[in-house]
Amino acid sequence: MEGNSIQNKNAVKDFFQSVKNAVGGELKEYVDMLNKSREISKNRMIAQATEMGADAIIGVGYSSTAIWEGVAETVVYGTAVKFK
Repeated sequence: MEGNSIQNKNAVKDFFQSVKNAVGGELKEYVDMLNKSREISKNRMIAQATEMGADAIIGVGYSSTAIWEGVAETVVYGTAVKFK
């Protein structure tokens, strides 16, 4: 099972994040973007498992990577199982 999501940065928010990056601190807009992407990916994986009639998903893992500048992909994966 897997679910994925691709998100891109907002140009206006990106400008303000670059200013914050110059002075230091957490880049909250990017954290929010990745959290949203993880949530979308997780929900897609759960929907796929539900369609298959699975009772649970085990061995769940998350992966995130930059596809190109300003665009990130988040993948959530696991094994769908059915209880006897």
